[in-house]
Amino acid sequence: MPLAELSRIRQLLVCPRCRSGLTEETEGLRCTALDCAYARAGAFPWSGAWPVLVDFERSIMDREVVVAEGAGRADGLPAPVRRLVKPPNRVAARNIDLLLRALPGPAPRLLVVGGATVGNGVSAVYREPRVEVIAFDIVGSPHTQFVADAHQIPLPSACVDAVLVQAVLEHVLEPPTVVTEIHRVLKDGGLVYAETPFLQQVHAGAHDFSRYTASGHRYLFRRFEELAAGAVAGPGTQLLWSVDHLVRGLTRSATAGRGARLLLSWLRALDRLVPPAYAEDDATAVFFLGRKNEAGMPPMSPGEIVRYYRGAQ
Repeated sequence: MPLAELSRIRQLLVCPRCRSGLTEETEGLRCTALDCAYARAGAFPWSGAWPVLVDFERSIMDREVVVAEGAGRADGLPAPVRRLVKPPNRVAARNIDLLLRALPGPAPRLLVVGGATVGNGVSAVYREPRVEVIAFDIVGSPHTQFVADAHQIPLPSACVDAVLVQAVLEHVLEPPTVVTEIHRVLKDGGLVYAETPFLQQVHAGAHDFSRYTASGHRYLFRRFEELAAGAVAGPGTQLLWSVDHLVRGLTRSATAGRGARLLLSWLRALDRLVPPAYAEDDATAVFFLGRKNEAGMPPMSPGEIVRYYRGAQ
């Protein structure tokens, strides 16, 4: 099924502060727990058609800006140019296929964290008729049902079968907290697919905070069993990023940088010649496909993550 209607998932939504239920009023939603700070009328306002379920006292998000934002901005590049600058992510497509085939039951729920736009290589999630897709971001979008901060996901524990978090963890202040929230909302044995940059330049201004090596990314998901992990793209693609931003810096023009990237797009093909061990050490981004550990299983230890390294050094 496509993205679920808000009315269909409305009863799943909870207060991001105390996780109590919500009641809807003209001004917005409010928490039903009388002792909660968000029990007041209009505590959770609307931003256009999207309820804003954010604990603003504990978030870098600004209430007035979010409410005024309405629908988020789409990628302004024409589709043919966008495909050249950002070619199809075959690694993501392959892993999403694995995830969808591993999902249990007739109607599993999949949560997209940071889903204002459909990520590169993950569109199959929205075409799978048996999967109910729930999605949120910090702005409203036709691809989301509500606005939220991933540090406090406004959903009850153990309510979804899978989570997709692509190109998001670099944009949150505390990635471990977000991964803990992902772990919380997943059912036992639930699946997660994550892609996070390693060697990429800043690409969201003031909202870009972190990068991860393959080992660092694995340790971030240390409470999950690994099903697959590795580089999304290798040093050829990484070189394109560097050329793009070098030209931007020299010319003070993002357009010139993108033009240089287009002219040298053939460098991306060199990734195919690089062995996986070298690619992990020089990846532009890394991925992790994993399963939530069974209750009582210990997380990966610091010693285990040192032995986990699979690079070429």
